[in-house]
Amino acid sequence: MTAKDESNELKSAKSADKKLSKGVEKLVDEISKLSVMELSELVNALQDKLGISPQMAPAAPAGQAAAAPETPAGGQQTGGGAANQTVVITAAGANKINVIKAIREIDQNIGLKEAKDMTENLPAEILKDAKADDAKSAAEKLKTAGATVELK
Repeated sequence: MTAKDESNELKSAKSADKKLSKGVEKLVDEISKLSVMELSELVNALQDKLGISPQMAPAAPAGQAAAAPETPAGGQQTGGGAANQTVVITAAGANKINVIKAIREIDQNIGLKEAKDMTENLPAEILKDAKADDAKSAAEKLKTAGATVELK
């Protein structure tokens, strides 16, 4: 048995456990062939087409901070914490690459080009209506990367 056959058997076993329809399985196979940049384009295109914003994305996996807090329909913050804040970059500094990396670390839904555009079109909002702790953490990451940051 070759390594390719073993790989196909593992895929079949995993697919059997999840019981995907043939159409979904076919999509998964096609999507798995895309590059990272193409995947980013696909995600952005689906968000645009379906009217989904990155703030509506599912919660981050354990160990990762959420990019934006969830608020009820009335727009009020839950939990009685501090007021929501917005993190704004006012200057990217000399090392834009580190700032771009920091932006993408803060919000993993932001693509490379979008992060680069944010550093070139200042001021730029990185987090909007974030909890005070999340905003301070994001601001600290950006300052460490060399950006000038303002909390509103």
